Amino acid sequence: MANVSIRNLSVSLGDNEIINNLDLDVTEGEFLVLLGPSGCGKSTLLHSIAGLNEVADGTIEIGGQDMTWADPSQRNIGMVFQSYALYPTMTVERNMSFALRIKGMPAAEIEHRVRQAAEILHLEPLLKRKPSQLSGGQCQRVAIGRALVREAGVFLFDEPLSNLDAKLRTELRRELKLLHKRLRSTMIYVTHDQVDAMTLANRIVVMRNGCILQIGAPSEVYEKPENLFVAGFLGTPGMNFINGKLAVTAGTTAFVAMPLNLDLSGYAFRQPPTAGRAVTLGIRPEHIRIVPQGSLQGVICLVEPMGNHQIVWIDCCGNMISSIVHGVIEYRPDQPVRFDIDGSKASLFDQAGEQRL
Repeated sequence: MANVSIRNLSVSLGDNEIINNLDLDVTEGEFLVLLGPSGCGKSTLLHSIAGLNEVADGTIEIGGQDMTWADPSQRNIGMVFQSYALYPTMTVERNMSFALRIKGMPAAEIEHRVRQAAEILHLEPLLKRKPSQLSGGQCQRVAIGRALVREAGVFLFDEPLSNLDAKLRTELRRELKLLHKRLRSTMIYVTHDQVDAMTLANRIVVMRNGCILQIGAPSEVYEKPENLFVAGFLGTPGMNFINGKLAVTAGTTAFVAMPLNLDLSGYAFRQPPTAGRAVTLGIRPEHIRIVPQGSLQGVICLVEPMGNHQIVWIDCCGNMISSIVHGVIEYRPDQPVRFDIDGSKASLFDQAGEQRL
């Protein structure tokens, strides 16, 4: 395994600047996920690490060696693409061994590596089949196996699960997590799917417009987002947002937005709060509790049954607020309800700069 160090990286495609002056460190053995919407530059960054894109400026080091201008074959990487990219006329075994045969590796070593990867990925019964005889999930496992046999220092995954149905995604996501635990290899994974990011990553890198907005453990990025974009991008359903102002009196601070007056005395402000400042309150749906004695009231607009829980949407003075409800109580549209907000779990953002306060 190897670390990856990126400094002042800039990448342009034609006249379009995709990445500008980006820095990133990936430690040995880490599972790092690049997360963001389509067009944010995450795949461009991954392809630059792989040597598939020419960089305009900056450096890329892999395993302590400058690989900025090195050929992809010299970078000691294994890459898995979204589209599988398998050779249709070759068997699974020959697809997995192709790169090793091109390098002239001894046949015995090739066979050992292929058998080992097939065992890890449960591909032994499929080695003599061709891609047309495989399911989508099996094809993706073959693509992963083709990368594994290279015994690379860094594995790169470019949205490998996006073409699979929900059940297969869940299964392969679990296999990837177990694979990383077993190999302890350095892995960099690109996705726009927050579930992939939250379940797979040691650290998540949230990107937008070619820039890194936040890097942190999944729990940190989810619970303490650095700005409104990160807060809204993670979570299903997304974080609830309510605009209001800060009220500071006699050493206490509250968020005020009629009819809400939320005590913020336990909030860890990064700078002293200012009375009257226009802010946006962010609160996750699981931190809004529907209770008979709640201090706030509203009317249910929509109920989404999700099996083991419900998502209840409440209209509170024009604000649409979602609450995740567990239990057997059934709610219905147009039903009045009372609820509380757990202020200790709140996030506050400046309305003008959209940064966390």
